[in-house]
Amino acid sequence: MSEAPHLLTEDDGAILVVTLNRPDKLNALTGELMALFEQGLHRFRDTPELKVMLIRATGRYFCSGADLRGGSEPRVQAAPSASSIRESHRLKLHGMHRIYDEMEAIEKPIVVAHHAMCMGGGLELSLSCDFRLAAKSARYAFPEGKFGVIPASNGVSRLSRMIGTHWTRYLIMANLPVDADRALIMGLVHEVFPDESFGEDTMRFCRHLAEQNGEQMGMAKLAIELAHDVGLAQARNVERMANSALMLNPAYIEGMKRYIQGIGGKKSGD
Repeated sequence: MSEAPHLLTEDDGAILVVTLNRPDKLNALTGELMALFEQGLHRFRDTPELKVMLIRATGRYFCSGADLRGGSEPRVQAAPSASSIRESHRLKLHGMHRIYDEMEAIEKPIVVAHHAMCMGGGLELSLSCDFRLAAKSARYAFPEGKFGVIPASNGVSRLSRMIGTHWTRYLIMANLPVDADRALIMGLVHEVFPDESFGEDTMRFCRHLAEQNGEQMGMAKLAIELAHDVGLAQARNVERMANSALMLNPAYIEGMKRYIQGIGGKKSGD
């Protein structure tokens, strides 16, 4: 009997839904899974009709991290040098760095929905998403500290940018897990929904995103990252440059005309 696909994909209107599908292995990330994920990511990028990508999972874990036991790339071996380890992180690991960079570059929103425990590589993948939604039962952890190392594919770099050094120390140095409510306080997730309605709440959020202006969404994604990386004066230049393009969009011009005419046509007190 052949093994079920490690990743499932389906279109729900303008939403591409990708589902981690290794419940018996706690959705541990393999080379096959990441290759399928990258294929889906490229289809999302290259299909104008798809406006939002949603990442979810089956089973009792969202993701337990990289598959250390059954993965195609050996993770425990005598490395010839420290530089070879650094290059392995950058170029191998099932292409994770390349995939995460592409997720951050695509000018469309990517949403991840955590229904349960999310840890290690699964959490690092999630940090490259634009929105993180949690069910009440979700939990978060980086287990790398138990082995005497740190997460090296977003777990320090993007996490510290997102939640600051204060909480990054808690997750990585103290090596302590957090529940969904604390993750919300930390700024790790955007929303926490009840377990019973999590699927419906997640899809409602994604449909809301799909209704937003695509040009504005893409420009905002770029501008937010740029503004974060520069000083205040240059960040204001980023805002001005972004709007100088958006305000030439015919859809914006027509929309403003309709809005102004609608306001102007109303009588006082209406």
